[in-house]
Amino acid sequence: MRVHVTELRNGDRLTNDTFNGYGLHVLSKGTVLGEYEISRLFQHQIDYVNIESRPDEQPPGRTLESDLNPKWLPAVQPVYEQSVRETEQLFMKALQNGMIDDEQVEQAFLPFVEQFQMERDIVSILLLANTKDAYTYQHSVQVGMISHYLATWLGYPEKEAARIGKAGFLHDIGKSRIEAEILNKPGRLTEEEFERVKQHTVYGYDIIRSSYIGQDDLAICALQHHERMNGTGYPHGLHGADIHPYAKIIAVADVYSAMISARVYQQKRDLLYVLQELHRMSFEELDAHTTHTFIRHMIPNFIGKRVKLSSGETGIIVMTHPSDFFRPLIRLDDRFVDLSIDRSLEVCEIYL
Repeated sequence: MRVHVTELRNGDRLTNDTFNGYGLHVLSKGTVLGEYEISRLFQHQIDYVNIESRPDEQPPGRTLESDLNPKWLPAVQPVYEQSVRETEQLFMKALQNGMIDDEQVEQAFLPFVEQFQMERDIVSILLLANTKDAYTYQHSVQVGMISHYLATWLGYPEKEAARIGKAGFLHDIGKSRIEAEILNKPGRLTEEEFERVKQHTVYGYDIIRSSYIGQDDLAICALQHHERMNGTGYPHGLHGADIHPYAKIIAVADVYSAMISARVYQQKRDLLYVLQELHRMSFEELDAHTTHTFIRHMIPNFIGKRVKLSSGETGIIVMTHPSDFFRPLIRLDDRFVDLSIDRSLEVCEIYL
């Protein structure tokens, strides 16, 4: 049967090879269509395709939500939660001993590294768990994961990307020496309290440098992850050329994780909105090449995710705009909405 692409459903199967207007092969005969495949048809401006005949209704028990829910999430979540618990123990040891043990670091982070490397959908992983509980430890795990991904996207070999991920995981270890009542304060910090928090970069440098003799790159990342390209960061107000390349990667990961997370004093913000904030920061504060690489690789992960619009309607992201990254094409129940054209609507929330 021949159908318009706007009428395609998840599970439809192509009966012919599909080509775009330039003769480029897009999808093969027999392909089972999901949100990603349908979005490719839109991207290549294909209007009609041939699919196998389908029953009037979907098989019992099958829903759009179940099709979109990644089957690997149940395997990732317990590993993530265990990693967060192990990270808490690592922070406690750092406070007690002034040092950390590499074996404990590997035990806390490596199993999660091995798990998330099996899947490349970083957006789904980040949507797993963002609660107000154990923020500091969740944040460390997330920054380690994002730093690893980002280093890979920037072209670092796997061994070096893994090391950058490790540096990201350890970047906030100095917070083990900051009083909990300051870290968890629900209101705005006083100037004195903020100056105290800023010391976590120096504390982290000392802890890591004492623990990893001759491996200063890990310590420098802890020291410099709040430095900014325009010199407005801390603790030393360094400018771009003086900031370690690894620290520039971790800075992007740190800002993204912090902004999407729920904290006692902050509601979590939407993942797509935060990418817009990173884009804004890339012109002065964050390294532009690193930030834009992160954005370009994150955007495709939003295809197939459910969204809530400012109108209250919910739908599915089926295609991202090649230049207006943050205003995708949304499929609602009865129509498609291109947010790059309809500027009256915005994405308020993205979820699994």
